[in-house]
Amino acid sequence: MPETAHPLPAAKPDKPHAEAPALATRDLSIFFGDKKVLNAVSMDIAPRHVTAIIGPSGCGKSTFLRSLNRMHDLNPDARVEGQIRLFGEDVYGRETQPLLVRRRVGMVFQKSNPFPTMSIEDNVNVGLRLNGMTRREKLADRTEQALRMAALWDEVKDRLRSPAISLSGGQQQRLCIARALAVQPEVLLMDEPASALDPLATAKIEELVVSLKKEYTIVIVTHNMQQAARVSDSTAFFYMGELVEYDATKKIFTRPQKRQTEDYVTGQFG
Repeated sequence: MPETAHPLPAAKPDKPHAEAPALATRDLSIFFGDKKVLNAVSMDIAPRHVTAIIGPSGCGKSTFLRSLNRMHDLNPDARVEGQIRLFGEDVYGRETQPLLVRRRVGMVFQKSNPFPTMSIEDNVNVGLRLNGMTRREKLADRTEQALRMAALWDEVKDRLRSPAISLSGGQQQRLCIARALAVQPEVLLMDEPASALDPLATAKIEELVVSLKKEYTIVIVTHNMQQAARVSDSTAFFYMGELVEYDATKKIFTRPQKRQTEDYVTGQFG
């Protein structure tokens, strides 16, 4: 995508940050065929910070999320216009390798998707192997580190060779988080990671999100208003493909500037 000479000013949360944004979008629009599903979104996402993306179904939340690590490249009908920068680098630049972007920006999906024919251990280190790591000791160390960061090590350390699908739903989702963390990304994208889980498993995922922001920038899509309020520092409200409001989470839920935001967070629609 061509750079604009004068990029649009980005929406920023109320809380100031001295550091440059981890992710910055400028006039980001996304099309599927002739249909525009995201319109001119400009926003800055702070490093080591949890940003929640909220809004009703079909408003462009997941479309926005997937643009951040070039997943739309996999859809021949998709077209992305505008600009995304990852720590200052153009994500869609001509010299930028999509696979490298996806290594730096990991993704955890709504439904846990462990590789069913692989063991717990192999699910975690599959990305490492694909990136050329072969030494058994290094693989073992990185696997343990990722499982610890995903708060799963103590539950699986004695059965690493067991099939991944032998784990519970919540454990499988944390395994997928460990798999994303194993390649040491800089940003972690999470698309409704707890929507299919019971309350106990959901609480563990939320605790994990809060703990991981010490090291990672996290962008999480959620339909759960209470979850957004519990885990995020900033919240962006999307509606009909537009970014309506983006601010500190506390402000979005207690003193939103837009009537549309207030109606949504108070349950008037959606």
